[in-house]
Amino acid sequence: MATITDKTVLITGGNRGIGRALVQEALNRGAKRVYAGTRQPLTHPDERVTPLTLEVTDETQIQQAVHDIGSLDILINNAGMATYDDLSDPSVIEQHLAVNLFGPYRLIQAFLPSLTQSGGAIVNNLSINAFAPLPLIPAYSISKAAAFSLTQSLRALLAARGVRVHAIMTGVVDTDMTEGLDIPKAAPESVARAVFDGMEKDEDEIFPDAMAEDMAESWHNGAAKALERQYAALAAQVWQSKA
Repeated sequence: MATITDKTVLITGGNRGIGRALVQEALNRGAKRVYAGTRQPLTHPDERVTPLTLEVTDETQIQQAVHDIGSLDILINNAGMATYDDLSDPSVIEQHLAVNLFGPYRLIQAFLPSLTQSGGAIVNNLSINAFAPLPLIPAYSISKAAAFSLTQSLRALLAARGVRVHAIMTGVVDTDMTEGLDIPKAAPESVARAVFDGMEKDEDEIFPDAMAEDMAESWHNGAAKALERQYAALAAQVWQSKA
């Protein structure tokens, strides 16, 4: 995915925060059509933006989006949720998994035929909490760790089909989710620029802000990333032997 120019993009959670910034950055880079998936009605002044009512836990709305969009080059799973909890209520974990794990999973499966045909890309907005949980939001951290494992698995599974899979490993970004944290935060606009830069550089993991960048080198050169590569190579050998 060398450039986003003339591409068709779907961005979930496209009405605020990082999602809104991603929509604008896609337009800045010459996207042909940007579908902004939101739970609430949305209007946008740029005629290249098509709002979609899209709740990522609603299979009917997902299938309607597939019908309405047709051909797709880039799927950005940005919609998510985070609430403070203490793991005492299992329903809170289930809710986070429904939105942050199974939402992206269902969208990926639904749009995979189109993304395979276009040789497209999947981009999952995750968090550095996938590496280590923040105990203030443990259910969120659990869901992002699971979504990161999903992303790594899909990267290996879809490589032979020509579909790239990227993970956005954000630190603390100035959005509604982090309004209660009194610490330095990255601007959503700078994060959006870094995301598309990382896609153009074909980076597996994109570390789009200063907090995240501090761990980028150790991740790229660490044992966990090396093991992911080894497992992917082993799986490819097994698949080839069975072909």
